[in-house]
Amino acid sequence: MFEGSYVALVTPFKNGAVDFDKLKEIIEFQIENGTAGIVPCGTTGESATLSMEEHEAVIEATVKAVNKRVKVMAGTGANCTDEAIELTKFAQKVGCDAALLVSPYYNKPTQKGLFLHYKAIAESTDIPLVLYNIIGRTAVNIEVETTKKIVKQCKTVVGVKEASGSLEQMALTKLACPNIDLFSGDDALTLPVLSIGGVGVISVVANIVPKAVYELVKHFREGRFAQAKELHYKLLPLIKAMFIETNPIPVKTAMAMLGMCSDEFRLPMCSMEDANKAKLEVALKNYGLLKK
Repeated sequence: MFEGSYVALVTPFKNGAVDFDKLKEIIEFQIENGTAGIVPCGTTGESATLSMEEHEAVIEATVKAVNKRVKVMAGTGANCTDEAIELTKFAQKVGCDAALLVSPYYNKPTQKGLFLHYKAIAESTDIPLVLYNIIGRTAVNIEVETTKKIVKQCKTVVGVKEASGSLEQMALTKLACPNIDLFSGDDALTLPVLSIGGVGVISVVANIVPKAVYELVKHFREGRFAQAKELHYKLLPLIKAMFIETNPIPVKTAMAMLGMCSDEFRLPMCSMEDANKAKLEVALKNYGLLKK
């Protein structure tokens, strides 16, 4: 159902408010460079610092800007099931193609709790749902058996964004749920995930190099493995630089260096340390995005 290079889009700010004009600009940049899907209001979009009204406004503005040219997979996850249901219903109402649901963070639900959380969302909506497993942000892994149970009982759950870091878990997930759309949630693992049956990536680095990420996925899926491997290794140092500090601080700072948007954050996200900013600048220059 879903495949290709999706971008975990930043949310641009200006003087403390969402910069909707800039949001439209960066969406156009993504579409022009081959991105198959836009993912607003995820971790990279600083969703945790958006009010409910802003969250919904960014989703709606994205749908309007995209205008059905590519897919829109809105981040609608929350650590409160009722809130996740409300956001997912909104995403469905305004015409999103899918909703991306990070597993509940901070409250550390059991596997039973995770199942009941996703089951409640699936029963309350009709939109395709993509699970998002990222232990480093949520403290809880969605175990393979739990994913299998969710997929079996919740027919609208069609995919999973995997950022557990475990290729073994991802392979076992595909074995247990062969029809699920498996997305890499880690740019450095895009090529390995594709090799075990993944359909694409929901990418951070695509914010600045969407064409390269699009081409990597396209090369692999069309059997040009050598070209895909070459792009993978070219991208690796840049990908590493995107995580010098907590995402999305480096990628948004890089976008500011490239004149794409401001590097304005909302606390507790803050501006990048000067020493790390210098390392980021070197990575951008070595890749060819900035002049040396």
